[in-house]
Amino acid sequence: MLKIGPYSFKSRLLLGTGKFSSIEVQKQAVEASETEILTFALRRMNLKEPNQPVFLELLDLDRYKLLPNTAGAATVQEAVRLARLARASQLCDMIKVEIFGDPDNLLPDPVATLEATRILVDEGFIVLPYTNDDPILAKKLEEAGAHAIMPGASPIGSGQGLLNPLYLRLIIEQSRVPVIVDAGIGSPADAAHAMELGAAGVLLNTAVSGAKDPVGMARGMKLAVEAGRLGFLSGRIPKKEMATPSSPAEGMLTS
Repeated sequence: MLKIGPYSFKSRLLLGTGKFSSIEVQKQAVEASETEILTFALRRMNLKEPNQPVFLELLDLDRYKLLPNTAGAATVQEAVRLARLARASQLCDMIKVEIFGDPDNLLPDPVATLEATRILVDEGFIVLPYTNDDPILAKKLEEAGAHAIMPGASPIGSGQGLLNPLYLRLIIEQSRVPVIVDAGIGSPADAAHAMELGAAGVLLNTAVSGAKDPVGMARGMKLAVEAGRLGFLSGRIPKKEMATPSSPAEGMLTS
């Protein structure tokens, strides 16, 4: 089970809900992924209205835990305000902190992310900060009370996969909270790679919503996450420079 704060989940695939060609395709992809956690940008929704955001109306909300994110926030104050608005709207007490330091490359602002995490943890939120692949920052976020660490594999939406698996492994090995690889996943191979490193989960959006067949890709990502997790738990063989026979030599007939 994937445990984040007080919550437990069978699925280790977290799915974003943006960029789909239609609400119906989005709904089918969500179902195919068998995810239990859906994330969405608070700034793209009118939470001041009493009605639910449109895409939520098509979902059985008893099946999913919502993970609002603060994407688009440029300051600590903006991110905290969005989180408070989400809680006041009774969406969820989990929040994904996203504070971009640069609007062009969309890399996270490490200082602001750390400060916002401290504030929101103190206010009782279940906090999942999106951060870069910096093991030192990841450690400080955990010390600040983050309930999971979400390092990016590569820039958001780039599909470049894991650019720095060494640092991701360091973050995973040092962390006592779940490490969920977020951003830059492009294919099921990338998702499996992240899970084989020991990640607790993978969060992705564009890899599914931008695929030629989003529903098929959602299913593929589900299977990749499961395969990668099983591979990690089972323990891969060590890499060797030379070939070794796959059958024992003892007992073989000789001429």
